Amino acid sequence: MDDTGATTQKTAPGAVSAAIGRYRWVVCALLFFATTINYIDRQILSLLKETLDKQLGWSNTQFGLANSLFQAAYAVSLVIFGWLIDKYGTKVGYAASIAAWSLGAVAHALVRTVGGFFGARIFLGLGEGGNFPSAIKAVALWFPKKERAFATTLFNSGANVGAIIAPAVVPQIAQAWGWQAAFVAAGLAGFLWLFLWIPLYNVPEKIKRLKPSELAHIRSDVDEQGESKAKLPWSSLLGYRQTWAFVIGKLLIDPVWWFFLIWLPDFFKKTRHLDIKASWVHLVTIYAIVTVLSVAGGWFTGYLNGRGWTVNRARKVTMLIFAITVLPIVFVTQAGEWSAVLLIGLAGASHQAFSANLYTIVSDMFPKKAVASVVGLGGFAGSAGGIAFPLVAGFLLDHFSKNPTTGYAILFTMCGCAYLLAFGISHLLAPRFEPFPMKEIS
Repeated sequence: MDDTGATTQKTAPGAVSAAIGRYRWVVCALLFFATTINYIDRQILSLLKETLDKQLGWSNTQFGLANSLFQAAYAVSLVIFGWLIDKYGTKVGYAASIAAWSLGAVAHALVRTVGGFFGARIFLGLGEGGNFPSAIKAVALWFPKKERAFATTLFNSGANVGAIIAPAVVPQIAQAWGWQAAFVAAGLAGFLWLFLWIPLYNVPEKIKRLKPSELAHIRSDVDEQGESKAKLPWSSLLGYRQTWAFVIGKLLIDPVWWFFLIWLPDFFKKTRHLDIKASWVHLVTIYAIVTVLSVAGGWFTGYLNGRGWTVNRARKVTMLIFAITVLPIVFVTQAGEWSAVLLIGLAGASHQAFSANLYTIVSDMFPKKAVASVVGLGGFAGSAGGIAFPLVAGFLLDHFSKNPTTGYAILFTMCGCAYLLAFGISHLLAPRFEPFPMKEIS
């Protein structure tokens, strides 16, 4: 009953969603599966390190260099694909990216030397740079601001699911059909995804099955209704503090996630004496924890926004909380076997929740026509950090080869402090995550 005495009917959330339409979640599912494949591809090398150590005889420093070369190629690719996607569209850019990285994955099966693996990693990195600029741009095109953090967290959870699937499946494939088969299978998965992407994705206005009510919901942000079609010079983006708030955040936090993906199997091997046949259970558990908890991070921003908080306040409080919850990772080398799993799982979930909100501030502040370019610039910075960190890790672990626990203690301490630093700098550079005046050309 309302205050006039009339009966008020409440509509269930599911019914409201059905009435609006759900095609945008189909798009989110496509982004999720692409990201899952992307992260399976990235993790294969670290999971096969034990096998390749014997076959290639490379050192930790050479293994770190292989990953740094991937990061260098990935950094260049991010900038190129960011520009390409803003210019030619997400559909074309994403398809080109996944076709290239799938070929790069298959190329690993054709090499037999350390130099060959260096080349294959470069090939893979040049293709993979289109994933996040494409996905973040698609979220900006398909979701209103209040849903973007949640949608970003959902598709970004593909990184966690990929990290769950890879240690459970890759060693089995390698044992049954040889290590080359693992790379070939990952490449084929990418080509299969293209058969879904091409017919199902486009900008909302070009999808015939999209309900008018869902299109209105997608375009419901008042500040985006009349977005200008004028051009934004690519080089001008570096002149805004808001760009640097994202770029420096990525520079600081991305190397942490790469460190987890690359070095965790070795961490359990060197400090817990668990080879991949034993530690895959620990790795799967870690990424299962990350998957479940990180989704809550994306949901939490929307929850606060729904309770009347501004997008800016909700985003910043959420990011601060997850920057703090990474800190316990500094104690991981002192923890027991399964306590270490829980600490790494918490840190990984906090990273993904923080990262999802960091990605979303780009579409909070910039017009849609600039989103992929800004994401590409930030990704370039994150990869620059990712180039340096594997080299630092390899050097430290070689230096402390007789006591690897000390090397890992230093590395995990660096990881734990990165997020508070990133939050503080992003807050100083962009006190408010909201649109701001930008110079355009006709």
